[in-house]
Amino acid sequence: MALSLASGPRDQALWHKTLGTLIDEQAQTYGDRLAVVFPQQNVQRTYNQLAERSHRIANALYQSGLQPGDGIGVLAGNCYQYIEIFLAGGYAGCSVVVLNNTYSPEELQRAISISKCKMLCIAPSIGKKSLEEHVKLVRDSENQVKEIVLLSGSFLSGTSTRVSSYSSFVDRGSVPGNQALARQRQTAIKPDDLLNLQFTSGTTGSPKAAMLTHVNLINNGRFVGDKMLLTPDDVVCCPPPLFHCFGLVMGFLGAFTHGSAIVFPSEQFDADLVLDAVAIYKCTALLGVPTMFVAELEANRRKNISITTVRTGLAAGSPVPMVIMKQLEEEMNIRSMLIAYGMTETSPVTFLTAVEDPLERRLKTVGKVMPHTSAKIIDTDGRIVPIGVRGEICTSGYALQKGYWENEEKTREVMKRDENGILWMYTGDEGVIDSEGYCTITGRIKDIIIRGGENIFPVEIEERLLAHTRVSEACVVAVPDEKYGEVVGCFLRHDPLSRQRPPNAEIRSWAKQTMGSHKAPQYVWWVGDVGVGEDFPKTGSGKYQKHILRDVARKLIKSVGGVRAKL
Repeated sequence: MALSLASGPRDQALWHKTLGTLIDEQAQTYGDRLAVVFPQQNVQRTYNQLAERSHRIANALYQSGLQPGDGIGVLAGNCYQYIEIFLAGGYAGCSVVVLNNTYSPEELQRAISISKCKMLCIAPSIGKKSLEEHVKLVRDSENQVKEIVLLSGSFLSGTSTRVSSYSSFVDRGSVPGNQALARQRQTAIKPDDLLNLQFTSGTTGSPKAAMLTHVNLINNGRFVGDKMLLTPDDVVCCPPPLFHCFGLVMGFLGAFTHGSAIVFPSEQFDADLVLDAVAIYKCTALLGVPTMFVAELEANRRKNISITTVRTGLAAGSPVPMVIMKQLEEEMNIRSMLIAYGMTETSPVTFLTAVEDPLERRLKTVGKVMPHTSAKIIDTDGRIVPIGVRGEICTSGYALQKGYWENEEKTREVMKRDENGILWMYTGDEGVIDSEGYCTITGRIKDIIIRGGENIFPVEIEERLLAHTRVSEACVVAVPDEKYGEVVGCFLRHDPLSRQRPPNAEIRSWAKQTMGSHKAPQYVWWVGDVGVGEDFPKTGSGKYQKHILRDVARKLIKSVGGVRAKL
């Protein structure tokens, strides 16, 4: 009996190099080829310019008193300074701590305290959100931050010896340094050293900081770019945020390792600016989470831009409904949309479809396991299940985090060695591997709805609801029920181009046409209604926050008794 255990190819050797080494190699190879574009800032950088700026800013870090191993926190939207700090931090041997754009001042203070940042690089605002109170709280509190660098403008600059502008900080890099000491520091940096602290998105609980190394991130970006068939002739459009592995690793490092150019359309997601960037820069690849693609499709129905240059795309963050995949092909000519699965703790990609995969595989699976990576599906007792049986996904290989920063208890909960001494990451996601090695994600284990002892998987219901012509977004959650324990509830947004939303009875009838009646939503709520809110609660990277929606559902049921269907 074949078991659900799969391993990726190992014909390509892993790169055991630091980010600093990669920066110099790419500059030597690609020189004056365009590397990154930030249209909103009117800034472009070539590979040579990125290398020169990395050296200069690394020297500025040394001049500012930072040492290899020190943490640099970054809180900003997608901007050229973000990339420069990341590269320079890696070159200097510092760990770059990417901070969630949605943090309140108190959450920021807590995150930099946990990660022990020595420097905070922060934008004055992100979109319409001012970060002045964030700066003030960090400036006026006792913490390990030696200096706050304002990435643009000069607000609060000079109010403290701890606060300076980005330009004055970078200028320090022009001061001649001790070259012998700089070379000594470079030599001391190792590929397995910590490069990046990534706080988990916190969709299900308190955020933890995953410790990711040079080897983790460089190779994961490289393998993602390989799957996308990236070359120096490609231009990648990357709306996902840089504070997330999607934007930083799958986006930037995926392009950077292949000599491609990458465009970041705006500091935070804006569907219209994404479409403009694709058209202006003739982008050949488009990245995003499903909610981004939904917004882009809706925006292009208004703008009616003819998109012909995008040969491939990459989607991640949550399962992509079949209806959205088909719309991307029909309306935006994206014929080779790839689907990735992974998590922050695995750098992040574990499974990825391929351009050559049959359409059915790209629509319904997340592809095969990545190079130098293994995966298994286990039952609740930790035993590997037979092929085709659902269970928890576990992964192993080079991409596993070193652990959670200063949190051995949580690390031990999710990282465990088997009887052969192999270290595995227990993902908390449920999936199934078929006889050809393709993986299908069936949902978060804690998101599964258990109705009268029967497991119901939200993804299946969400796909059916999204196939309705007047539904543009759908999120299915478990709702408490006295009789069954849990039943199906759904939050929907109706298609803005349709004149009116469909009746709830029609939604239930639509679901029952292809699924059992027990899977049809017994509670239906619409975005915009009283008590629901004007939008789905999402993380800064665009994922639905189902734990919040479950709380909303409970409150709605208590306040108005809900609208429970008789099925």
